[in-house]
Amino acid sequence: MKKVLVVTYYWPPAGGPGVQRWLKFVKYLPEFGIEPHVYVPQNPNYPIVDETLLCEPNPAIHIIKQPIFEPYALGKIISKKKTNRISSGIITEKNMSWMEKFLLFVRGNLFIPDARVFWVKPSYRYLKNYLIEQKIDTLITTGPPHSLHLIGLRLKKELKINWIADFRDPWTTISYHNKLRMLKFAVKKHLRMEREVLQTADEIIVTSNSLQRAYQKTANKPVSLITNGYDLEDIEKVDLDAFFSITHIGSLLSRRNPIVLWKILSVLIQSQPDFKKHLKIKLAGIVGQNVLDSLSEFGLMVFVEQKGYVNHSQAIKMQHSAQLLLLAEIDSEETKVIIPGKFFEYLIARRPILAVGPHDWEIKGLIEQTSSGRCFSHRQQEEIKDYIWKCFQAYQSGNLMVQSKGIEAFSRKELTRKLSKIIHQ
Repeated sequence: MKKVLVVTYYWPPAGGPGVQRWLKFVKYLPEFGIEPHVYVPQNPNYPIVDETLLCEPNPAIHIIKQPIFEPYALGKIISKKKTNRISSGIITEKNMSWMEKFLLFVRGNLFIPDARVFWVKPSYRYLKNYLIEQKIDTLITTGPPHSLHLIGLRLKKELKINWIADFRDPWTTISYHNKLRMLKFAVKKHLRMEREVLQTADEIIVTSNSLQRAYQKTANKPVSLITNGYDLEDIEKVDLDAFFSITHIGSLLSRRNPIVLWKILSVLIQSQPDFKKHLKIKLAGIVGQNVLDSLSEFGLMVFVEQKGYVNHSQAIKMQHSAQLLLLAEIDSEETKVIIPGKFFEYLIARRPILAVGPHDWEIKGLIEQTSSGRCFSHRQQEEIKDYIWKCFQAYQSGNLMVQSKGIEAFSRKELTRKLSKIIHQ
């Protein structure tokens, strides 16, 4: 049986989308003749924790843990709340305090490529011996945090081991990168590191077509596409919500604020008494303050049901019970390549998807391919309004549903099959 070592920062009890991809790959790899070993931090600073995921990993899987030093721990001495927000990726320039600006400057210029960079050297030293002793065939690093790819880079140079670098998100073109108040030297260092990783790794895996095209130019070699997906065993039968629920699962941070949607809903509740009577907006996860401010401005808070962070199994139930599933993304050039992991879980819920994001968002092609809903830009106000009203009318007649197709290709097991072919080649 072929052996692989997966180096990942996010592992149970980490919550949120970052943990799901490799938790599921590792679950199915043994079925394809691959023995996974997983290297994770012993004392990580997870901004979101989901204790229910602790029962997911197979006890037979080799889990190796080593201590990590993260400067976020020092930042919390100054301001725990602000440090947690930056660690979670919540970066808002509006009304930013001097402390937040300082923390961002430190994060952007002293910790390159990210605040987990201090784990690189001790991990390299430990894993160098582990890879030899365990006779590991392939090393896999997954980011973000992209500092983990630097572990792979060092081990590749030292041991000449087969190395696969997996990018769940872009590195230098990720949406928050230009918010880190970086000096020119830091920007250049990021670009240099990214290029070296892409050109040194034996295989590059990405999660979107757009990122695949971009990275193939930099890497000067083929780049493999393996999207995120859904796990059939996560599914539990639930009843649909009795009201017209528009449900969003996951972080709805300030820059993702779909103001056009709130404006449309405000118009509909004022002009359509039945719509006002049945509407419910369900939000599960971190919600940015300016999102809440917008909801208040448009008179929608009375319709909002804030769940806060929910564990993965609760999130799955909410997706399956929703009348309409909301997917929102920042309206920018950089976010066109982003395919949120929750999209694939939305697919298996087989509820209509309303996606609002940048023009030419890659999600649009996937939604059309799977006949799972509609995708709009933030500027398509009338089109969004027409779609919501059409969905509401279908809800009233008890016929709000989608006839999804071709979603089997996105099952976690099928995606692991694709991964196993790359590992075995």
